[in-house]
Amino acid sequence: MTKAQIRRVVASGAVLLYGCLVAAAVFLPLPGPTTPRPTQTIQLVPVQWIDDVHRELRTQGLSWVHAYATPAFQGATLNVLLFVPLGILARVLFKRGFVGTALLGFACSLLVEATQLTANWGTAPFQYRIFDVDDLLNNTGGATLGWLAGALFLALHVTGPGGSGSAEDRPARPAAPAWPPAAPPAVVRLADPPTRPLPRPR
Repeated sequence: MTKAQIRRVVASGAVLLYGCLVAAAVFLPLPGPTTPRPTQTIQLVPVQWIDDVHRELRTQGLSWVHAYATPAFQGATLNVLLFVPLGILARVLFKRGFVGTALLGFACSLLVEATQLTANWGTAPFQYRIFDVDDLLNNTGGATLGWLAGALFLALHVTGPGGSGSAEDRPARPAAPAWPPAAPPAVVRLADPPTRPLPRPR
């Protein structure tokens, strides 16, 4: 198996593994008979998670130093981290630009939120996940962070020791000049005049 084939297998495995991870995060755990219904199904206020963190800290009598321990902060962080691999794959494997990766992250996040809003497109007994605009923002931000990480990886991979990047990632090198340099046609004509036939002996 060649290196190119190994890279394709590894890339396909990474995409499949990430797809399974996202599917598990979106659908699991499935609702059961004892699963409580959410009190709120739609949240359309941007960066509402910051107010949620503040409210949870005030309720528990904690300072902002403990913000990382609140469920709201942890949920926002996980939503960012969930889409970081998407940005890395978009840059490293699919060669997408920054704007294209941001749009891809937003589109995938919107698909996820639509799935949650429609109770898994009608396959679940009720809506058990909230449609949150903050998830759209955090997922898109995670995708862009992943793109930056992928771009940094490619830059270090190409300019690092040995320059072991792939052929399409490495900048094209200028062709070395031929030596000795070829003379222009006019010079050739002046330097090499046409030969005349030798006279025949009488």
